[in-house]
Amino acid sequence: MKKSGQGSFSLASDKQRALELTPVSRETEKRLDRFVELLLLWQQKQNLVGTSTLPQVWTRHIADSLQLLPLAPDARVWADFGAGAGFPGIPVACALAERPGAQVHLIESNGKKCSFLREVVRTLGLPARVHQERVEKFGESCTENVHVVTARALAPLKTLCNQAFPLIERGAAGLFPKGQYVDAELTEAAKYWRLKVSIVPSKTSSTGAIVIVRSLKLLSS
Repeated sequence: MKKSGQGSFSLASDKQRALELTPVSRETEKRLDRFVELLLLWQQKQNLVGTSTLPQVWTRHIADSLQLLPLAPDARVWADFGAGAGFPGIPVACALAERPGAQVHLIESNGKKCSFLREVVRTLGLPARVHQERVEKFGESCTENVHVVTARALAPLKTLCNQAFPLIERGAAGLFPKGQYVDAELTEAAKYWRLKVSIVPSKTSSTGAIVIVRSLKLLSS
């Protein structure tokens, strides 16, 4: 039993709720179990995620990541900007591990977090590659046909548009989980970009949403 400032929580019950929200295959579940084990182990020495979120790691992080998959069901190549502790990229890679041609690019500038991500990819045998670089550099230099670019808790939408534009311009869809201020972020981004977007309510947060960016065009200054 894990504890937080709000009371006692069972990791098993949190996992059950998460998988009810975002069902996965038995093979994917096994990979996710191992990922959570590694995350909790490394978290003892390195601050990978907020400690207060650990009792709800399955709903707050795993399910929050997995809910992106149905929004791009045919996508095989993903780029996760600011991958951090691996959300949403690692759960996505766990789910796509048996899909031919699947590849998840994990872009992260922090060396310690990259070490963790490489260990997860190696241990789980995931179709993923870790890039220790800034997301702007990856966007500009990537020549692969990326189907989805995503980022979770990385930057405001206007900044994400700047960073992801090279990939979206070449046909990628942007899937960006956002919190309660999504409308304000859209309003700010629209001052600089002509966006073709749709908004999908989050399955894991009553105030959250996923912004799906289909196209971007920079407005004339």
